[in-house]
Amino acid sequence: MSRAAALSPTKAALANGLVTIVKETRKTPIVAVNIAVRAGSICDAAGAMGSVNLLARVIDRGTTARSAAGIAEAFDGRGVSLSVAVSRHLISFVCTCLAEDFDAILAVIGDVIRNPIFPEAEIATRKGEVITAIRQDADSPFVRAAEGLTEALYGPAHPYGRRVKGTVESVEAITRDSLVRLHAERFAPAVTTAVIVGDVQTAAVHASIERTFGDWRAARPADVAVPPAPPVRERGTIVLPMMNKTQADVAYGFVSIARTDPRYYAYWLANHVIGQYAIGGRLGDSIRERQGMAYYAGSVFEANVAPGPLYVRAGVNPANVDRAIASIDEELVRARTGGLAQDELDNSRNYLIGSMPRALETNHGIGNFLQTNESFGLPLDYDTQLPGHLRAVTLDAANAAVREALDPGRATIVIAGPYTGRG
Repeated sequence: MSRAAALSPTKAALANGLVTIVKETRKTPIVAVNIAVRAGSICDAAGAMGSVNLLARVIDRGTTARSAAGIAEAFDGRGVSLSVAVSRHLISFVCTCLAEDFDAILAVIGDVIRNPIFPEAEIATRKGEVITAIRQDADSPFVRAAEGLTEALYGPAHPYGRRVKGTVESVEAITRDSLVRLHAERFAPAVTTAVIVGDVQTAAVHASIERTFGDWRAARPADVAVPPAPPVRERGTIVLPMMNKTQADVAYGFVSIARTDPRYYAYWLANHVIGQYAIGGRLGDSIRERQGMAYYAGSVFEANVAPGPLYVRAGVNPANVDRAIASIDEELVRARTGGLAQDELDNSRNYLIGSMPRALETNHGIGNFLQTNESFGLPLDYDTQLPGHLRAVTLDAANAAVREALDPGRATIVIAGPYTGRG
């Protein structure tokens, strides 16, 4: 990305530690709001899996100053829909609004973040919705394979091995008192970042943030330790029988590296060649396009604060499960022994660099980009640095990443669906 197209956001912090990042744009009179608290699902207490997810479902259902109906009217009356989402490390409050409504919308979001009351009736309603979603997931081979893989890679007690939504039993056991305690312990200005992108004046945004959050007093919570994943020294297969289904889903993966690892860009490009470029990279071309064995095939690289998973996904006819896994093995062995080609690396590099302007076309996209960068401690001008990081990856570095990350002899494989193999 050229310097002329640089985002050039500004960053400041309140006295209480809350960080604000502002990017002014003038394309439309719209403002994207993206506020994240570092209180994701890793903050679930032992035995209380799904607590942060349930908290996210209830947090906007009433505050000390506003009823659930009043909050809904404040948003709906201005055509705004607030999304509250939970990831491993963050709980995010995201919306877009008209520039003229920004101050009013920020005030409501600030009230929701700081002063929720978690009404018992709303908790009961949201519990029912979450439990329904969990039961739907339990009937999905796609979800079962993914959850089974992360649990197998990390273990059920590891923060990355637990299910974000929890289980029926764990959600049923969550109480209002536990949600109030969780909010009091984990929500604080020092672990909150507000990203504001759109038709705003930076000074006015800082003034609004100060009015909304400046008097927030809560001690910075201790960081949640994310221990190393247990080492995997041999191949393993887990079968989750779902004999009433017509499709089997395969999740085939490894624990890889953290986002801050200097090898990140080599891993990113290697994974793109193997399982993402065009229609699923090498894997998609072989398993889906040429052999016709899969409804979909590709790979995902999820480097996180701690080493995250790198995994292959394929949806196949149950009769083709063994052949599909053998083909995954074959493609990974071919990549490890024969290496990636220079033109493959260049194509993926050019694609990723070329896709940046599209990802940053909207205020919402810019907000997500800046929030993600802040969560990983990346510099404010990362948008100008990223192309250089990708261009610096050599073919040797990408091939080293393949050899390090993708050893079929240490793969963990989970198969969910009407599969009768022994595993």
